[in-house]
Amino acid sequence: MHTTLISATELKQLLDSATPVRVYDCSADLMNPGAGREQYQAEHIPGASHVSLDEHLSDKAHPDRASGGRHPLPSRERFAAWLGRSGLTSPATQVVVYDRQGANYCGRLWWMLKWCGHEAVAVLDGGWVAWVAAGGVAESGPGPAPPAEAPAYPLSPARAATANTTRLVQQMGSPDLTLLDARAAARFRGEVEPLDPVAGHIPGALNRPFTENLGPDGRFKPASALRVEFEQLLAGRDPASVVHHCGSGVSAIPNLLAMEVAGLGRTALYPGSWSEWCNTPGAPCARG
Repeated sequence: MHTTLISATELKQLLDSATPVRVYDCSADLMNPGAGREQYQAEHIPGASHVSLDEHLSDKAHPDRASGGRHPLPSRERFAAWLGRSGLTSPATQVVVYDRQGANYCGRLWWMLKWCGHEAVAVLDGGWVAWVAAGGVAESGPGPAPPAEAPAYPLSPARAATANTTRLVQQMGSPDLTLLDARAAARFRGEVEPLDPVAGHIPGALNRPFTENLGPDGRFKPASALRVEFEQLLAGRDPASVVHHCGSGVSAIPNLLAMEVAGLGRTALYPGSWSEWCNTPGAPCARG
């Protein structure tokens, strides 16, 4: 079972074997909502299904959504229904997710599957570029058609922890809480803010842009290097106290994944992130 990262070579071997595998292409662009599907239709891993950040991994329409912010989590039940329609109906199926944006978007699906109890899910290390470099076959077109009817994915207890705004407000300043912000440094400092109505960050948060987890080849750095970097950043703080966030609960996931790869455990996510925090009356905001 692959539960964190999988190499392109390992994925090719899986696809060539009799092992049940579901592959999802999560390529996306926040500034151009149609770009991800266009990239997928031009080229994708054979048999992969396209996943939309806005349509499948977020829910802005229903009152039962599981978080706030710019990309609210759908309820686990609604997400499980979509998983079933996408072809994933068994917890035993190995899932592989990838994108073309440094695991920024596919990490969201990796985490949401853990949140629904599905442990057998891994991020393709290096994404689409690594697949092509390894000699992986590409296909084009709209991809597999979803079935007219399908059973929902069978939910089980969550394997990923979340934190909400109320908890963070209550625990601010406590040694039991370490906030880790994955946005670019200029956004964290409040010098620019292209997406949310308020610039800055949650007081006391540490900053680690999610791109720092990757090497020049687009793959995650070795586990030993990641561990050193996170331990230096935490400076003695308990890794178990970490709650990850970003702008809307998407780009925080590569940091969460990197900590797990580094052997520091599976830490928590604040899904609403800065976009929920800065719109919460009375929630303090900092700059600098």
